Amino acid sequence: MKRQILTFAAVGVLNTAVYYCLYLLFLIWLPYLAAHVLAFVLSMVGSFFLNARFTYRIRPTWRKFLLFPLTNVTNFLITTAGVYVIVDVLHAGSRFAPLLASAAAIPVTFVVSRWVMLPGSLA
Repeated sequence: MKRQILTFAAVGVLNTAVYYCLYLLFLIWLPYLAAHVLAFVLSMVGSFFLNARFTYRIRPTWRKFLLFPLTNVTNFLITTAGVYVIVDVLHAGSRFAPLLASAAAIPVTFVVSRWVMLPGSLA
């Protein structure tokens, strides 16, 4: 479990970097929420394959791939609400809002991810 948590964290850091780069790229052409959603979906696909291979050491399947978005529903809701609050309520700017908003959802995402990727396991 300790190795999984550390690997999950490392994958999360890489995934966050990919997400953030995509977010900044899409922000050039899209409104911030559209850039957030598109970057989030694309980075989630990468996260699935990295977590399957390195965190849980399992073979990716279509079933797990289709269930994997469930692991990010809470993450998505928290980060999307956080981005909205930071940008529209606090007027803090859209460049760093996703990084600040994403930290709160990490523990919940790990628990749900482990449950989806390793059915029958208790996190």
